[in-house]
Amino acid sequence: MENKINRSAAPHVLLVPYPSQGHVNPMFQFCKSLASHGLKITFATTVFISKTFTPKPYPSIQLDTISDGFDDGGYDQSAGVADYLARVKAAGTKTLAELIKRHHDSPDPIACVVYDSFLPWALDVAMQFGLPGGPFYTQACTVNYVYYCVHHGLLKLPISSSPISIDGLQSLGLHDMPSFIGVAGSYPAYFEMLLSQYSNTHQADFVLVNSVYEFEQEVVDSMSKVSPLLTIGPTIPLIYLDKGIKEDKEYGYDLFKADSPESATNWLNSKPAGSVVYVSFGSMANLSVKQMEELALGLKSTDLYFLWVVRASELPKLPPNFAQDTAEKGLILNWGPQLEILSHPAVGCFFSHCGWNSTVEALSLGVPMVGMPQWTDQPTDAKLMEDLWKVGVRVKVDENGIVGRDEIELCIKEVIEGKRSTEMRNNAKNWRNVALQAISEGGSSDKNIRQLVSILNNSKTRK
Repeated sequence: MENKINRSAAPHVLLVPYPSQGHVNPMFQFCKSLASHGLKITFATTVFISKTFTPKPYPSIQLDTISDGFDDGGYDQSAGVADYLARVKAAGTKTLAELIKRHHDSPDPIACVVYDSFLPWALDVAMQFGLPGGPFYTQACTVNYVYYCVHHGLLKLPISSSPISIDGLQSLGLHDMPSFIGVAGSYPAYFEMLLSQYSNTHQADFVLVNSVYEFEQEVVDSMSKVSPLLTIGPTIPLIYLDKGIKEDKEYGYDLFKADSPESATNWLNSKPAGSVVYVSFGSMANLSVKQMEELALGLKSTDLYFLWVVRASELPKLPPNFAQDTAEKGLILNWGPQLEILSHPAVGCFFSHCGWNSTVEALSLGVPMVGMPQWTDQPTDAKLMEDLWKVGVRVKVDENGIVGRDEIELCIKEVIEGKRSTEMRNNAKNWRNVALQAISEGGSSDKNIRQLVSILNNSKTRK
């Protein structure tokens, strides 16, 4: 079944994210970039996300839905990872095809599908309709390349010795690998999904990566030899890089109820420049009670100002009376406007799990880091943060898998006031400039987005 594309109009691009906050928001930001080039955009989240969270309207972007099989509760309705991923594929395949059919006889039928790389079945659906399509990778190119090498047998598991050396990659120890490799057998359903990202990439018309070429130049060059790709990051509201529509600060979908943005801003406004440690572990991290205690007491021991985002589900893990005892130095929020916080001059350090979005945001906003990675891609991101970009330090874990309070205090002070703190701050500022140049006219990401727009404008339906 071929789609009758109206070539007198700009192509209508359908974008389909994986249904979690760390995947939805970067792709929604990318929608804005495509819309700014005159393309018509449809952004299709799951029914559950659409019913629960609606972003601020944006010109030329219309919203639609597919199903993940759990329309009333999302992942929480499932029996676990394997059940959820199976239902996403089954229900998503069916409802994505229905969405494309609905548009088929309209004046602006779908002309192309951009899908999260976690959803390779979306390309199979696009191909059924004769549509071009390609994946959008939301993790670092370094991480993608590790999975690519495993999928294609270039990296054999289990890894018997380290460091690992692959063309274009940093020298990676086993503890620098994504956790599904570093801890063999962990979360097998997720690991299978991550490897399946490459099951049909050879049939894609383009490959997009949410990174900046200069951030990972060597590995991008190496991977481009086997899987030509376009880096299009950073995907954050451009106002934070002094570009774009100045009033547009919206990131997109916030799947957690945020405290008032003013509460963070007003508190930060009262603090000296570079004096605050911002602590956040993203939307999924689940620290043990012991680790929360060590982190809390480590922060307290620094005697520095701190702003700590602690999700409601994690609050009971804090030591008794911790918030009251540290009220003069700290502010605890259930959820906060991360970009607003990171871009505030009072923030001097980001204590992070090193999720890719958080890492890119810190690099793009020039904020040094302390990395305490938890799982999935985060150990590799922390390796890049410390050894490639040299904008911070990674904590050391003890024999019980815990990062102690003394180590936490030591690392924070090293970044804020240690011998290398000035070097780290300068490096962070330099990477911010790299990010700005990448999305400026003629920069690496700008050229790649324009190349993609040209591909879309000139694309033909598949035979």
